[in-house]
Amino acid sequence: MAEHEPMTGDISLLYPDAESARRSDALGARLSEASAEQLELYYLIDLKSSDIGSFFTADPEVIRYRQETFSDMAENPELGRTLIKMLPLLSDITELRRMGSEQGATTESYLYSITEVELYTSLIEHMKKGLLPISDRLTSRAFRALADRIRTLTESEYYKNLNERLNELTRRVREIKSITVGVNLDAQLRPEHAGVLSINNEPFKSGEILDKILRLDFKEDEYTCIASLVPFRKNQSENQQMALSFAFNSAINEVFKTSIRSWKKVVQLYVLENTDFLIRMMPEIEFVVKASELMTRLRERGCRLCRPEILPAEEKRFEAVNLCNPVVALKISDPIVPNDFSFDEEGMIFVITGPNRGGKSVMTCAVGLAFVMAQLGLYVCADSARVSPCDAIFTHFPTGSEDTIDKGRLGEECARLDAIFDTLTENSLALLDESLSSTGSYEASYIAGEVLSGFSMARCRCIFSTHLHDLAASVDRINAECLPKGGVKIDNMVAAIDDGTRSFKIRRARPDGKSYARDIAEKYGLSFDKIMSKIEANQKTSGGAAHEEKRNAQ
Repeated sequence: MAEHEPMTGDISLLYPDAESARRSDALGARLSEASAEQLELYYLIDLKSSDIGSFFTADPEVIRYRQETFSDMAENPELGRTLIKMLPLLSDITELRRMGSEQGATTESYLYSITEVELYTSLIEHMKKGLLPISDRLTSRAFRALADRIRTLTESEYYKNLNERLNELTRRVREIKSITVGVNLDAQLRPEHAGVLSINNEPFKSGEILDKILRLDFKEDEYTCIASLVPFRKNQSENQQMALSFAFNSAINEVFKTSIRSWKKVVQLYVLENTDFLIRMMPEIEFVVKASELMTRLRERGCRLCRPEILPAEEKRFEAVNLCNPVVALKISDPIVPNDFSFDEEGMIFVITGPNRGGKSVMTCAVGLAFVMAQLGLYVCADSARVSPCDAIFTHFPTGSEDTIDKGRLGEECARLDAIFDTLTENSLALLDESLSSTGSYEASYIAGEVLSGFSMARCRCIFSTHLHDLAASVDRINAECLPKGGVKIDNMVAAIDDGTRSFKIRRARPDGKSYARDIAEKYGLSFDKIMSKIEANQKTSGGAAHEEKRNAQ
């Protein structure tokens, strides 16, 4: 075969180039496994080959590059089908390569190499059929580069020659049905030397009478066995079977030794080089496929998706119109109530209060998931969104597994809150949901006030959804203490009630704790009017029963 032109440079679906990948790693954006679990991100995107946090980035250039990739995926459904079929082929190539490396220079490794090349050519042909017919419609740098690479590969003379040689070798290997073994004997007819005489494309015949009758063939030739060498594998110990197999394999390996060397060279020089970049892409392919499937499910659910505008990190902005929580959208069939939300000069930290099950936690997670999806390069569940990437997302949600033996539940909550401040920066996002619910309202409000002051002075973005109405009432006092010292402003939001019914709308407003208390009392039948109606009903019932008992006694 003619010498091939080596392909240089990896292609990535998620990074513009190697430098941007290194820069993204250097920025060190963090999405911990615990935060991903608490935001239920794994419910949305469940990856098998990698941790989704490894794709989280704060680099605006990388995010915009990914947006191009996902835009192509959305506009060209064929891409998703092509990528999905690539994954098992790449997995098989990886496994064959591992098995071949364990075998060394043997016939097995030779056969593995042939199969690997078969898989490689199948993979390239599959990508050719999936990418090249739609290449004119592709707009992302990632898919255009991939289509160009496949076009260059499949149009090269080396690839055509490789296919021809593969077909020839495959035919030769597939046609091997038997070998002829010769044995030299000494004067006492004992085996002295043994070796392979030929490799045949026909199996030998047993030579048994029944076999001859069935074939109506009584002639003797070089393919008819006149006596079995041994009852192969019958009544043999494992060691005997291994010894005989090893002897045959060694002989066959010797026959194929030259072919093994030359063919291994072909695989190493060409196939390894042109599959390695695809194998390295496997985690990216899985992520892109799963993330695209998520966006398809959200659209089918009726969610509006937008391509967020990515702003400089130092602006610390976040604006979303008609934002909704994708986890809730996929879990329930009821209409989704969207909300507007923004971090701005009038509020970088929000205390959200309101009735139980009024939408506080849903809103807190919706904002967190909007950051995550935007920084993964995905579209956001909103009509429009503008996002300054954060360098880390910290969550403090009820875990249900507090270490109550050593520290008690309150101690565990405080320890987790304290750990947030170890690495928190002004570009971080902190999400707290019903924190400090393990203690009384007085202690909880005091500690929460200290924590809020800390977040203000850290100048980060934060949402604190809580049942602590005293904390909401202390926002003005905290602002008065922190703003002169350089802290950011804290504001209130409430889960609104319209005409006594939860609206699931979250509004910027001062909380009215009494109205929520009335709502809870009404819900559980603990308002004064409902209590009195039960008392009066009981009195009537008990009075009637007493009167009946007295009359029966008379």
